[in-house]
Amino acid sequence: MAALCRDCLARIEAGPRCPACRSPRVLAHPELDSLAIAHVDCDAFYASVEKRDAPELRDRPVIVGGGRRGVVSAACYIARIHGVRSAMPMFKALKLCPGAVVVRPRHDHYAAVSREIRALMAALTPAVEPLSLDEAFLDLSGTARLHGATPAALLAGLVRRIEAEVGVTASVGLSHNKFLAKIASDLDKPRGFSVIGRAETQAFLRRQPVGVIWGVGGAAQAALEAAGIRRIEDLLRWDQAALVARFGSQGARLWRLARGEDARAVSADAPVKSISNETTFGEDIAAPDLLEGHLWRLAEKVADRAKARGLAGRVVTLKLKRADFRLVTRRQSLREPSQLAEVIWRAAQGLFAHEAGKGPWRLAGVGLSELTPASAADLTGDLLDPAAARRAAAERATDAIRARFGTGAILKGRALR
Repeated sequence: MAALCRDCLARIEAGPRCPACRSPRVLAHPELDSLAIAHVDCDAFYASVEKRDAPELRDRPVIVGGGRRGVVSAACYIARIHGVRSAMPMFKALKLCPGAVVVRPRHDHYAAVSREIRALMAALTPAVEPLSLDEAFLDLSGTARLHGATPAALLAGLVRRIEAEVGVTASVGLSHNKFLAKIASDLDKPRGFSVIGRAETQAFLRRQPVGVIWGVGGAAQAALEAAGIRRIEDLLRWDQAALVARFGSQGARLWRLARGEDARAVSADAPVKSISNETTFGEDIAAPDLLEGHLWRLAEKVADRAKARGLAGRVVTLKLKRADFRLVTRRQSLREPSQLAEVIWRAAQGLFAHEAGKGPWRLAGVGLSELTPASAADLTGDLLDPAAARRAAAERATDAIRARFGTGAILKGRALR
């Protein structure tokens, strides 16, 4: 069986340890040399960057997030052992892990670190499709001749370089399509490398819960469970027509993915159609002032990502989910494309004003779409709001100060709600 030492990258016979360096991190699989689609996912990325920059935090539980009334953006693995999870209210996270070190998020800094990682990926293949700052698909088909190594060896070398040169760790999923590669990357975190081959696809998927399917969240799982579908083996008992009749266009997608079929190509040129961020609350929220505080933090994250990508958007979307799981989506077109948190927040706030008394709410999200290059953003200002230009200048100045002194250098009062 083909085997690879993930530490010294030696080609070896399958066994418990590498005979060259004695490392136990041996990767063995019958299809190791024939698979080329990978998903690379950094481990607890935000928290890992903070630990890299402050080595004294290495053995401490670290939570990246807002104030006591804010929410968790990320948690290191030590904090996760205590039950801390992303999107959890901060007061609950601190109750679970009172000794945690809380760090304000630095989105611009994380974007800069992400660009370093992306450059290492691009050195292996031009087919890199980013999903977010900390994860991407890679297609390494045809790279063996160029680099003199198999895709698996190239990926093992990539995560070694990320750890040595960037200072964060990453996990790899390797398979024959994107759907399975993404599942594989979650199987052995942190610092994992998992393989799902063609021959084992059906047997592997059959025993998985339907929640493993990308895009099947809590509400979708509830709908599937109402139809008696809890595991993928339950999906396999339905024919495609019946799934489409019950679940619409998603039924066809579920039918294909349950069989491990995914024909999507890894596309480096796939345009970014929208930028969004959402959070599910630990407890349903009805108070409008608390919701507006959450909307501000979501708008800031969307603005940070738009600025990091050099993009602006013309349409702001507000997404709300009621306690009974009913979804409310509202959109507003801006006078001109914007990447400013203040502009995005004011639009989302205006949309929320029409829904404020209809809660309580279990989820909120803010999005930006109809994206254009940032060079076309925020050029004329709002003639009906003379203070808009002053607020825009203040936000740009705030960005500059945060870039120099950290995200927590300046906070708006609404961020503390």
